Amino acid sequence: MNICVFLSAADLDDRYTRPAREFAKLLGKGGHTLVWGGSDVGLMKVVADGVQEAGGRLVGVSVEFLAARTRPVADEMVIAKDLAERKRLLLEKADAVVIMVGGTGTLDEATEILELKKHGKSDKPVVLLNTAGFYDGLKEQLRRMDAEGFLPRPLTDLVFFAEEAVGALAYLEESQGVA
Repeated sequence: MNICVFLSAADLDDRYTRPAREFAKLLGKGGHTLVWGGSDVGLMKVVADGVQEAGGRLVGVSVEFLAARTRPVADEMVIAKDLAERKRLLLEKADAVVIMVGGTGTLDEATEILELKKHGKSDKPVVLLNTAGFYDGLKEQLRRMDAEGFLPRPLTDLVFFAEEAVGALAYLEESQGVA
């Protein structure tokens, strides 16, 4: 599978890097391809390193103003003209999406895929990997949106919440018939 991972490029502590490394190792060992923002810094680097070390492929999609931060060795690297094109290309190249810890850019990417799924414009499985309870507040907000009728489809049709890397990848593989 080509698995798009939305995540931070910030340098983060072990409570976030350790689970990210674990997910990356599982992804690479499973023979999957990481589709990511192409950056060779912070958590993006941690995940790319882990996937590559475990035998997986790397497909990066960066953007012109961040091109100097791209990973020098990837199986494929595309430079988009702007963030909107970058999101479109990341999703085009992916069979599934995992949302890991991140800032406003990650949140923007996450809401984009959820909005596409909500309107039936994507059927890609989406996992929100809630490392160290990072997304507890977002999870609660999405559940409230669902309960109060703001979502035309059940929340369970839009996103799967996983607390651990192994559960995230197992869900994706099962949803795509990969075992």
